[in-house]
Amino acid sequence: MKPVLYDFFRSTAAWRVRIAFNLKGVAYDRHGVWIRGEEHKSATYRAANPQGLVPALGVGETILPQSIAIIDWLDETYPTPPLLPADPLDRALVRSVALLVACDIHPLNNRRVLEYLKGELGLDEAAVKAWERTWVAEGFRGIEAQCAGGQGPFLFGATPTMADICLVPQVGNAARAGVDVNNYPTLARAHAAMTALPEVQAAHPDRQPDAAKA
Repeated sequence: MKPVLYDFFRSTAAWRVRIAFNLKGVAYDRHGVWIRGEEHKSATYRAANPQGLVPALGVGETILPQSIAIIDWLDETYPTPPLLPADPLDRALVRSVALLVACDIHPLNNRRVLEYLKGELGLDEAAVKAWERTWVAEGFRGIEAQCAGGQGPFLFGATPTMADICLVPQVGNAARAGVDVNNYPTLARAHAAMTALPEVQAAHPDRQPDAAKA
């Protein structure tokens, strides 16, 4: 039985998972969750995933939330091609960049945080964009410093890793916020290498079935 991905085309975290599945060549069934219609808050969806977020992955009777956990499960279950290096220290370094994106940058510019800034705190569009740019740029500077000098073309060498998978959607968010990835040469190189891959192209939000509803 194929795993079931609870997905929303524009979700940054779900985008990561689609890239990982495509790079692994692992088939899955897709269950669209229409975030713009608040479907993720419904009793039906929360019964499946109490966190009320996307993505989530159904594996048999188990629902696995959180994109990094899903990618870890995928890499351990389908080890070829690997998304993490074999050496424990190298694995930790790759994870450190992936988590910098997933835990430090992305949470500060995702939909629910930006809506809170606008609605509950009353910030105008210019202030919200300044918030986004600040934290994206801060995170990108950290990744650039950590990965600069590598041989490439990806962040950690000749093959894509979890770090590159997390980078691609975050560059999409950065562009929306007005942060140009070309200001970070190592990130720009890795992003270009990733987006040249058919597997990554197929995971783009515009290529998903629910993009037509937007």
